[in-house]
Amino acid sequence: MDAPVARNADPGRRDRIIDAALHVIATQGVAGTSHRKVAAVAGVPLGSMTYHFNGMKELLHEAFSRFAERSADQFDARMRSAHTRAEALDAVMESIVVEHSQADTVVTYELYTLAARDHAYQQVTEGWMARSRASLERHFDPRTARLLDALIEGLNIHRALDREPAGEDDIIEAIARIVRV
Repeated sequence: MDAPVARNADPGRRDRIIDAALHVIATQGVAGTSHRKVAAVAGVPLGSMTYHFNGMKELLHEAFSRFAERSADQFDARMRSAHTRAEALDAVMESIVVEHSQADTVVTYELYTLAARDHAYQQVTEGWMARSRASLERHFDPRTARLLDALIEGLNIHRALDREPAGEDDIIEAIARIVRV
């Protein structure tokens, strides 16, 4: 008789846990994220947490890595859709003025805070920035791509936190000064 084959009765569980962790981070912050809260949001038994992850640090790293990857994919798709330099400039503008969800904004800032102190998260943000610059470099030289990437991040921070954020005319002017159009 053959030995029984181990089957994962819930193959999407690990992914649900990671997505649930991002939800908890967005609503409670990293400091408020616990195995219990994530398991409840994911709808999984608490024991699943230690089965799939070697602790909170691994779960957080996986969650932030997924978030950065998804964000980079979205930006890359936007830049790939641009076929001319003018369309690329429009895509840069759109990446600044498009409304970002409050959840994405919070997760981004939580990641930045961790990256300021922890090399593992620094690698996540560095990878994200490298992908963003590579997407921009389809249309701009490397130095301009780096400056545009920083402009996008900085203006997104200001648009999220400033009571009177830069308007579209100021954003267009900032982009024009960097690309010298």
